[in-house]
Amino acid sequence: MRTVIRGGRVIDPAHQIDMVTDVFIADGRIAGIGRPPDGFSVERLIDARERVVCPGLIDLCARLREPGHEHKATIASEARAAAAAGITTLVCPPDTDPVIDEPAVVEWIRRRAEAAGQARVLTLGALTHGLRGERLAEMAALKEAGCVGVGDGGRPIANTRVLRRALEYAATFDLTVFLTPLDPWLGQGLAHEGRVATRMGLSGVPAAAETGVLARDLELIRDLGVRVHFCRLSSARSVELVARARAEGLPVTADVAIHHLHLSEIDLAGFDSRCHVCPPLRGERDRDALRAGLASGALDALCSDHQPHDPDAKQAPFGDTEPGISGLDTLLSLSLHLTRTDALALPAALERLTWGPARILGLDRGHLGIGAPADVCVFDPVREWRVTADHLRSRGQNSPFLGWDLPGRVTQVLLEGRVIYEGGQD
Repeated sequence: MRTVIRGGRVIDPAHQIDMVTDVFIADGRIAGIGRPPDGFSVERLIDARERVVCPGLIDLCARLREPGHEHKATIASEARAAAAAGITTLVCPPDTDPVIDEPAVVEWIRRRAEAAGQARVLTLGALTHGLRGERLAEMAALKEAGCVGVGDGGRPIANTRVLRRALEYAATFDLTVFLTPLDPWLGQGLAHEGRVATRMGLSGVPAAAETGVLARDLELIRDLGVRVHFCRLSSARSVELVARARAEGLPVTADVAIHHLHLSEIDLAGFDSRCHVCPPLRGERDRDALRAGLASGALDALCSDHQPHDPDAKQAPFGDTEPGISGLDTLLSLSLHLTRTDALALPAALERLTWGPARILGLDRGHLGIGAPADVCVFDPVREWRVTADHLRSRGQNSPFLGWDLPGRVTQVLLEGRVIYEGGQD
């Protein structure tokens, strides 16, 4: 299918393009920007006037609940939700059931995702068998099966000797390691350690639960030179540590979950279990530092940290609820909301959602260069929508942003030149 996306504001951060022009697609790839290649004949026209045209979004962390928790969601349901939100590539962490520690699980997820025919699903392999932090997984086999990296799946390895061996082994196979900096003992709390948690009688998680482990991991990286990505940072001090490490030339990158840029410990008022997340929502100073880190480039990517839950999982007393937010549907709009508050320029926001994640994963995606796979998102940046249960396409309705009015309605999404979503009129 030969397609032209006409008259949109094309923003491609990877190539520093920001102008009103046309995008030409042929055989599933970008064939031209501004003018068509010789002999190009249009078979499909997408009118993008007064809309933004950008690379398809890449989400570095989305729990799809399959295999193991199909009652909450499925790969098909969440891939459809992602497509409608402008996301063309999802990265599934290894904490599925069973854990992604064998090639058979990787292949099973790949087949389920291909059958869904929606957003592309990539997998991270487990660093250790069962994510138990004891015996190293067969990383070479996981890479051969298609894993784009290996990680702890949100279950940090407490044994430093095991972690060092895992990092050395991953480096042997040129694998990026995705680590969650959280002390397994200090991290056993419900809210950020501070006045709000004390007033509410909730067990606290100090920022040191994150920064202490982060500092340890950075020293290991300094010794080994292994490429490491830190997942979902939450504190101001963590941003400082990562920025300093990058200035020293360490091969590290980091991301932040979108809800940590909009919410803080204040939002726990009334014991709102929809704000029960891990790592916890921290103070307003931390939130502002995360925003600044994203703007400066100290943080490379935004992610949804998508965790769909059944309603019952959030209806118990706060301490008994499951942590996590359903975030696919709101990832783009919450990112655009940052641009309205001058926290981030639009091209920079899109870079952290496209080219930034692609670089971390080592993918030739997240950009609109000639010959690149035509993963494209078209959206109306001005039109607002109200976040309601009816508008959330994910099977998870556990969002603290219900009732918010947010900018950005996705109108078309293409995956390798094929339209996988068209709408945005409701």
